[in-house]
Amino acid sequence: MISGKELKIESKPENINQLEAYVQDVINHIGVNSTKFADILISLTEAVNNAMIHGNKNNVQKHVLIKCKAQKTGIYFSVKDEGDGFDPRAVPDPTDLDHIECCGGRGVHIMTQLADSIKFRDNGTRVEMFFDNK
Repeated sequence: MISGKELKIESKPENINQLEAYVQDVINHIGVNSTKFADILISLTEAVNNAMIHGNKNNVQKHVLIKCKAQKTGIYFSVKDEGDGFDPRAVPDPTDLDHIECCGGRGVHIMTQLADSIKFRDNGTRVEMFFDNK
């Protein structure tokens, strides 16, 4: 069983394509419900994209570290950037009519909707998402 499988990538947009093989490998080895594949891949893509753009400010010298940890009930993923962090409570709700046409907050909203639980740690430089095995 995989536990602690890591993927470390430079903050280059083209590196996001490494996520699909990483997620597929993790799911194949752990045995997570395959219907979760899309939710996991979309959530990780959003988290890594945010880490590269907002956290690492597109600095290719900085990296994004993705880790997973399997449990009987599901799998945790962690995405960590090398930025200064942010306050997730300050992210606007993109479904609010006052923010519906502005940019910002959509990635966090998508992750929140697709993951079974989500937490922001280390001053917002690390996001942890849990996907149950149902």
